[in-house]
Amino acid sequence: APSGPAPAGHAGSCSLECDLAMNLVGQPLVRQQVMKGVTEFLENQNPEKPLVMSFHGSTGTGKTYVSSMLIRYLFEGGLQSPYVHQFSPIVHFPHAERIEQYKESLKRWIQGNLTNCGRSAFLFDEMDKMHPGLIDVIIPFLGPSWVVYGTNYRKAIFIFISNAGGEQINEMTLDLWRAHKDREEISLEDLELAISKAVFENPQSGFWKSGIINEHLIDFVVPFLPLKHHHVKQCVVSELVQQGLEVRPGVVQEVADSIPYFPEEEKIYSSTGCKTVASRISFFF
Repeated sequence: APSGPAPAGHAGSCSLECDLAMNLVGQPLVRQQVMKGVTEFLENQNPEKPLVMSFHGSTGTGKTYVSSMLIRYLFEGGLQSPYVHQFSPIVHFPHAERIEQYKESLKRWIQGNLTNCGRSAFLFDEMDKMHPGLIDVIIPFLGPSWVVYGTNYRKAIFIFISNAGGEQINEMTLDLWRAHKDREEISLEDLELAISKAVFENPQSGFWKSGIINEHLIDFVVPFLPLKHHHVKQCVVSELVQQGLEVRPGVVQEVADSIPYFPEEEKIYSSTGCKTVASRISFFF
């Protein structure tokens, strides 16, 4: 079987680390976790198991952005690469009553693609909207066994993306702020604990009572923190630059101010992260 595409990123002018440093706003833990995961995984010629990462945080904090950055770095053609497969519960698995059918086709799809190319990536969007029980069908592909259904699949990458745990992350970040501590002081261990509770004990979550959790198959839980006003301003600046517009401080301030912040009283963190920045810019020009 072909060993799959060579990582595309090394050819680019900016490494993944530099891309994250320059373009990802306000997420030090994400940078640290993603770099650790990817570097260790790529340096290992014979990984014991696939790389499995789970991204958690509220809307607009950069989950999809980081996953596409990562895929761009690893695969020629990024998300358009034939070795990259994206699943969305709303598009691919909409009907609860067809869950058995979905399980069968998901298993076949992953198996077929890994037979085709061991170095494939699978992205599962909106895990919080996935029917509970469905995702467990991929457990055999995530663990450390040598061969599953006649395929060596340990060079694959699985990324789960979820808003679940976002509220808990926001709450913890707020508590720190109230204790006059910086959001950068938040610890990964505390967050991981809060996320696990939120995600794995919630019957509405795609990971509810999942064997993926019980068997500790996720290598890296990656928490995305809520963004403050100055982070949103950074997003506005980079969006203006991308659209080829003049960066005027007044406009940057106005766009950032037009976004809703929470809590109601103090307005510390953006309710939508940087998600609506691009669409709002046109109002100010």
